[in-house]
Amino acid sequence: MSVLAHEIAASPALAPFEARRLREIALAAGADDVGFVSIDDPAIAFERAEILAAFPFARSLVSFVMKMNRENVRSPARSAANVEFHRVGDETDAVSHRLARMLEDIGVRAAYPSMAFPMEATQWPGKMWVVSHKPVAVAAGLGKMGVHRNVIHPKFGNFILLGTVVVDVALDSYSRRLDYNPCLSCKLCVAACPTGAIHPDGGFELAACYTHNYREFMGGFMDWVETIAQAKTAVAYREKVSDAESVSMWQSLAYGPNYKAAYCLAVCPAGEDVIGAYRDDRKGFLQRIVDPLQKKVETIYVTPGSDAEDYVKRRFPHKRVKPVANGMRAASIAAFARGLPLRFQQKRAAELAAVYHFVFSGAERRDITVTIAKGRLEVGEGLIGKADLRIFADAQTWLRFLRKERSLLWSLLTFKIRLRGDPRLLAAFGRCFP
Repeated sequence: MSVLAHEIAASPALAPFEARRLREIALAAGADDVGFVSIDDPAIAFERAEILAAFPFARSLVSFVMKMNRENVRSPARSAANVEFHRVGDETDAVSHRLARMLEDIGVRAAYPSMAFPMEATQWPGKMWVVSHKPVAVAAGLGKMGVHRNVIHPKFGNFILLGTVVVDVALDSYSRRLDYNPCLSCKLCVAACPTGAIHPDGGFELAACYTHNYREFMGGFMDWVETIAQAKTAVAYREKVSDAESVSMWQSLAYGPNYKAAYCLAVCPAGEDVIGAYRDDRKGFLQRIVDPLQKKVETIYVTPGSDAEDYVKRRFPHKRVKPVANGMRAASIAAFARGLPLRFQQKRAAELAAVYHFVFSGAERRDITVTIAKGRLEVGEGLIGKADLRIFADAQTWLRFLRKERSLLWSLLTFKIRLRGDPRLLAAFGRCFP
């Protein structure tokens, strides 16, 4: 038994617990770097209630990073990248388990959520995860969010996975946030993204990324199941789903969901351990790492009528575009309001300038104002300003209309949905949220 193990076994839990000692224990459990956040830190205030609901004893969060093999992630062969995601993901959960066990052995209560899956699936389409590892890691000084919305560690770059362990002790000191951002703003992630989800101005279109990269995850799986249900024969099914796609879905079900891209991670040159190759030979870096991903012949999954569909056809004409549903269906009016910024199509909204008042009645009573102007979206509570179009709708009818379970004509004829203003603005609204 090591000296550290003897110390752990012989020591009672202390309050406050030494951050230095907790760091040693976390590194001994296998973490590559570690930081600490108080449950009361304002930086994670939006997470506090959910963390305490799952772990009522929580007083501090231990955030840690695990390094990934860069060359696997960079490979155009997605099987190589995905085996690394799964292998390091499993090890991340194993480190969480070992750390929680080591702390429990010295009288410190500790628990951990999964690095990724399983999650609280019954909460779909709402937030399924118990702890948001990225903001916790940023608050713990382990990195900053890059343009691509991934955490960049100052040494390891974005070639990391994150874990969190919740403990019932306060610490004698907590980590400080990084005072700089390792992100180079080089925009290589913008260039490599096959769907145009990462915008040059720093904007991010979640729906475009989600539809393609997570095709074999939650929403894409739902769309695949519905495709099977709607197909009356095997021939009809094969007309919509190729044999390779069926095999790929089987592989994800058998061996864990496979990401379709994650090219933003692959090309990122930030981090002390990573930047040398980019700094010393930028042209060679582009030729070896960025170009193979851009030139790869592959299927890109997009929402029909989306900015992503136009982007792929224009930017990557050698890639096959396949329009699909992504399962991003609102189950409530609250979810409808929250989802608008996630599905908003900036380019399709460029010529639209309108204020919409939504007045929902029935099962969910709520007033919402949506303003679209110059390709920008604002969603506000209540009826704000003067509306160009007012929509009065029974909440359940509106949700069924969005799910294409009820026609707009039927809803208007039965007065379940009423419009006051130019009805063409409703069609324009729909084009912004395909």
